[in-house]
Amino acid sequence: MLKLTMKVSRKFMLALLVMSLLTVVPLSASAAAKDSREDKSTRVILDGSPFELSSPLHMVNGRMFMPAGSVAKALSASVTWDADAQEAKIVTKSNDEVILGDGVPTVYFNDQRYVLDGTPYLVDGRLYVPVRSVAELLHAEIDWDMEKQTLTINSVPLEEVSEENTLADISARHGLSQAQVVIRNGFSSKESIKNGMKLAVIIPSVLENKAKPYTESEYQLLAKLVQVESGYESYEGQLAVANVILNRVEHSGFPNSIKDVIYSGKQFPPAHNGLLDRSKPNASVLKATKDALNGKDNVEGAVYFFNPRYSKGSFWDNLSVVATIGNHRFAK
Repeated sequence: MLKLTMKVSRKFMLALLVMSLLTVVPLSASAAAKDSREDKSTRVILDGSPFELSSPLHMVNGRMFMPAGSVAKALSASVTWDADAQEAKIVTKSNDEVILGDGVPTVYFNDQRYVLDGTPYLVDGRLYVPVRSVAELLHAEIDWDMEKQTLTINSVPLEEVSEENTLADISARHGLSQAQVVIRNGFSSKESIKNGMKLAVIIPSVLENKAKPYTESEYQLLAKLVQVESGYESYEGQLAVANVILNRVEHSGFPNSIKDVIYSGKQFPPAHNGLLDRSKPNASVLKATKDALNGKDNVEGAVYFFNPRYSKGSFWDNLSVVATIGNHRFAK
């Protein structure tokens, strides 16, 4: 939980800070990187000692971001970087698996998907993530002292269950219900918890914000469509095509499912001539499709895409083009 230390005479500034740090409005990665500025004035204290980050903290529209890898390693987590997927995989001291992607607002936490309050972004090979999110995911608490310009990160030990330290004791000490502790640690009932087990007691706030689910069949169908429409395009072009379909699902003027969007009307001939069924998505298309389903959007609001060499007429001319990527224009 985020704590703020301030003098009473600065209540107004405190309110502004709390709003800026806690507002749950994901920023796109491009917007975050563009609007970020280095914060070299803030001191970082980790478990009671000064801590030098691998790169400076960033401020993005009042929200603080930090390079996730350096603090994760300092908090006894393992970190691996998948260059192809552009993802960081973190295994914490509590054996939680966290996957964070560049430009992707969805975090995987123990194979479940949740939406962060700020989109991670890559700068100079380092993945920046909102401070509160990364701390809680790493089983730590933070304290921000504006007056001293100090960010304090305290790791929280796992609690070992014993006759003298029962589930009830642990839950009460951390202000949690027994059910919360049981669920946080992946158990179905409190009877599953035995003496000698070590329990996590920090519940990341991001767990309250589940990502919109999708099925494997929806993923594969969308990837097939992206392949036939833009398999020859760049990853960015493929991502944009996937997002047009997803934007239509959310738009009142189109069907409300991926399948119905693809098969309705005549904009996607491959859906009706057998080409879609024979499509085999390549690795780039699969990544672009997955990223789009996880909220990465490079053509926000676009519900049409077309190749101006072939799509001509007043309808296409009157659309508002938001981006041109490769051979396609993306519009609404």
